[in-house]
Amino acid sequence: MESTAVKKKTMTLVQAITDGMRTMLEEDDRVLVLGEDVGKNGGVFRATDHLQEEFGEDRVMDTPLSEAGFIGAAIGMAVNGLRPVAEIQFLGFIYPAYEQIMTHASRLRSRTMGHYTVPIVIRAPYGAGVRAPEIHSDSTEAIFTHMPGLKVVCPASPSDAKGLLIAAIEDPDPVLYLEPMRCYRSSREEVAEGKYTVEIGKAKKVQEGEDVTVITWGAMVPVAAQAVKEMEATGVSCELIDLRTLYPIDRDTIAESVQKTGRTVIVHEAHGTGGVGNDVLAIVNDTSFLYQKAPVERVTGFDSPVPFFSFEDEYLPTPARVKYAIEKVIKF
Repeated sequence: MESTAVKKKTMTLVQAITDGMRTMLEEDDRVLVLGEDVGKNGGVFRATDHLQEEFGEDRVMDTPLSEAGFIGAAIGMAVNGLRPVAEIQFLGFIYPAYEQIMTHASRLRSRTMGHYTVPIVIRAPYGAGVRAPEIHSDSTEAIFTHMPGLKVVCPASPSDAKGLLIAAIEDPDPVLYLEPMRCYRSSREEVAEGKYTVEIGKAKKVQEGEDVTVITWGAMVPVAAQAVKEMEATGVSCELIDLRTLYPIDRDTIAESVQKTGRTVIVHEAHGTGGVGNDVLAIVNDTSFLYQKAPVERVTGFDSPVPFFSFEDEYLPTPARVKYAIEKVIKF
């Protein structure tokens, strides 16, 4: 009898992103990729490597150095029936396109009373820890979660990266797809070949635990995982939640977990003030305040621009900082 098992291939996160785009370019003629250097050069991180050779310049196109220009063009393409995937080279370069995203992409469904949608995906590498210059290391996702009409996703593993990207391309609404640069080639895992999706708006329970819930996303998932592993060696059982989607946030998974453990630690690398962690904290208070045995702890970046090079290590959350927060809620 012929096996029906799903074939898998070991990939890095960036390879899974490439595979997700290739899968959808093959499947749907409406899908196209555009951005600075995505064609001949294959993207600054080689996420679009060889795609122009495979699908041609009409499907994988280099654009002028104008984020406002090509995001605006992609919005027009989406409204007229295409499924553009636009690459911003670094999240810190997205600010010139902010007006297009806020004023048009996120509002057109509402503005036209549902007659038009904007099925655009905006891919953006983000985050510190790769020794990049100024503006290349921003983690300003909260700017975009405060934009109703725009979904924001952030995979931390290769399999989630491919599934979330395909789901984003098929979504009728605009999706900001954040790619943690530190995770691009830091690990590998088996990824299913062909088409599959990961549900947008659904968190992932990375590890079950009983004593503390640790909630995080993106490049902080492996950092938190290391802290959880070290704490378990001391007898503290931690439940690790990867949000995966930052808007809309999975309230049910958060509430279920923190009600079980009674203690919560939130970890993100963005600035503490105004960060998405504050929204997570509000969900904990709204749904589970009386279940908490200790005040919620947050481990975040500091309220300053990401510093240069080796000083990044002083800015970013570390396993040691996460462990300290876990110990604090345990001992409260």
